[in-house]
Amino acid sequence: MALEHRQIAPVYAVQYALRVLETVNKHTQGVGAEQLAREIGVPIGYLTHLLAMLRREHYLSALPGGGYAVGEQLVLLGSATRDKALGDKIKAVLATLRDEVGAAVYFSRYSDGELRVVDIADGPNAPRVNEWIEFQRSAHASAIGKCLLSQLDHEARREHLSRHKVARFTSHTIISEKVLLTRLETQPPSAPVLDLQEYAVGTVCAAIPITIGNTVGCLALSLPIAQAHRLRPAADALNERAAPVFLAHAF
Repeated sequence: MALEHRQIAPVYAVQYALRVLETVNKHTQGVGAEQLAREIGVPIGYLTHLLAMLRREHYLSALPGGGYAVGEQLVLLGSATRDKALGDKIKAVLATLRDEVGAAVYFSRYSDGELRVVDIADGPNAPRVNEWIEFQRSAHASAIGKCLLSQLDHEARREHLSRHKVARFTSHTIISEKVLLTRLETQPPSAPVLDLQEYAVGTVCAAIPITIGNTVGCLALSLPIAQAHRLRPAADALNERAAPVFLAHAF
């Protein structure tokens, strides 16, 4: 399966974060922020934000005398229990994102030719969409599905649609394969993929791609139609806060 490697804002943050972690790992006795900035070649102001995020996510730990060392989360993700650590990390990040954006949040992947919703964080004030048709069969209509398909190449998209035919779920569903493929091809990499009642009447959704290495994934959120005015700002907030999910999948 060929991928189109598109980069959006969180990916750039992750690239710098990985350089920070690699550099810290070389300094077994710890290293200060100013030295990190010099070695990595980034302004201290930008580095300060990265260090705060890495500490918050436990990838780095602060030393009593100043400076930084490798944190417990990085150790766990590099251990034999990586899969469990990754699952726990994703679950915690999704719960935080749900509370920050005020919406149900979904993490999904495309693997072995199929869409898979890995985890969902919802709650009384952030209801998930009613999965009245399996997400696996409805990629053409959902923000999650369209976001994942947009990260594949043209032939992989066509192959998927040959197995899961487009079908009308609501009056807003795209039922022309040609139109759908054109929209997927022209989807701006920096813009969220939207579902405006295409999958289910009464729900709007947005998804942002997560492409790190061979990982084809996305973060998505859903809102009741009465809160449709919040969709764009919520999607922007999700995009800005997506770095921890990207980072977890970079190891």
